[in-house]
Amino acid sequence: MRFPIVCLFGLFALAVAPAGAQTNAQAHLNYNIYAHGLRVAGLEAGFDLNSAGYRLDMSYRTTGVIGWLFKGGQDNTVQGVWEHDRPEPRRFFSNGTWLGQARRTLMDYVAGRPLLRQLVPPNEEERETVPPELLPGTVDSLSAIVELVREVAETGKCESQARTFDGRRLVALSAHTVGEEELERTGRSSFSGPALRCDFEGRMVGGFLHTDAAGDRGRLRHGSAWFAQAVPGGPRLPVRMEFETVWFGDATVYMTAAGPGATRTAARD
Repeated sequence: MRFPIVCLFGLFALAVAPAGAQTNAQAHLNYNIYAHGLRVAGLEAGFDLNSAGYRLDMSYRTTGVIGWLFKGGQDNTVQGVWEHDRPEPRRFFSNGTWLGQARRTLMDYVAGRPLLRQLVPPNEEERETVPPELLPGTVDSLSAIVELVREVAETGKCESQARTFDGRRLVALSAHTVGEEELERTGRSSFSGPALRCDFEGRMVGGFLHTDAAGDRGRLRHGSAWFAQAVPGGPRLPVRMEFETVWFGDATVYMTAAGPGATRTAARD
């Protein structure tokens, strides 16, 4: 299962201070994803920011009945540096399997341009190739998260735009602030209470599947994320999210744990 990039943009927008204001910041976060009342996947994230650069790790695994029918998972990592207080990726790596097929991407960045070092399976088997003239200035989806980090940390809002490329798909993303809302208590989440709501949307602009119908190309997908102080004295973190999926329709993501340190732990059942 390939969760849309717009999902990652909203879910892992970790609201920590930017590099210039906080020399070191580490945290790990756990989430569960539900659709139609069933838990369909677990998500984990860990980040490490320092004065020299940043690293973000994100993993997901399908679970339960869905995991039996559509077994899959993915591990994603980005390492980057700060250029004029903005994140600049240096290497992005994604590795996993979907229905028994290995899927792997390795990209390096030179002068603001992504260079594909490895892509399994070959892109030509399933998608159109993104025109090379559209790639300069793009970032991976996790570095787009870091950019949103700065916006939330510096302004308390989430007005942000980015163009992301994951080796196969080019997506235009945007986020905007809605305001404060109250999240109800639920046994699925470790958090309830007031939270800042941010809405986001994404549209694929390149790398379409060969099998995509003309009417499905460039379809706008929407989502919402709620940010709150999940740890006393800590920054605002994404504690809940809702978004559209290709496979399951509408899905809801609940935070189950958050703590200091970049080490990630398994999502609970």
